[in-house]
Amino acid sequence: MTDHLPPAPPVVRLTEYTKTEQIEIIGDSDDPFGVADAGLTWLPKEDHFGIRQKGRLVAHAGLLRLPISIGEADTQVVGVGGVAVAPDLRGRGLARLVVSAAVDHARTMGPQHGLLFCRPPLVPLYQRLGWRMLEQDVHVEQPGGSVIMPLRTMWTPLRDGAKWPAGEVRLRSLPM
Repeated sequence: MTDHLPPAPPVVRLTEYTKTEQIEIIGDSDDPFGVADAGLTWLPKEDHFGIRQKGRLVAHAGLLRLPISIGEADTQVVGVGGVAVAPDLRGRGLARLVVSAAVDHARTMGPQHGLLFCRPPLVPLYQRLGWRMLEQDVHVEQPGGSVIMPLRTMWTPLRDGAKWPAGEVRLRSLPM
């Protein structure tokens, strides 16, 4: 007897992603992503991908193209952020679905690298999705000036053969 898994829910491109929709997924918390103690100001994402089940938004991932300096080179990355899965549906591959859809779209946006910041317990999840740890400090802009990102930094190639260049990394904006 073979167990048949239900078909994966479709990932849809969202025209917007509001605070109300975030609350629909992960509840109304002062610290929904567990990063408030980092004391950072974040940018909203511009492109949004989600999964709805029975009319309820249950998963989200967002994208934003950002300027970055790596060594002496000024370039851009596609930042992935706002990844959220409803607590009652975690462990069912929904993060994989929305992050994969977001990365597929990021591949059409031009930059060679995707970038994300996450709490240490989430590193294995993103590694399973093909992301790689960046083992060096990353400087990010904040309202009071540049700071070293206290969260883990991960990257993924958006082009075949793309490698992360050597050199100091400075995100020339607020983080996503």
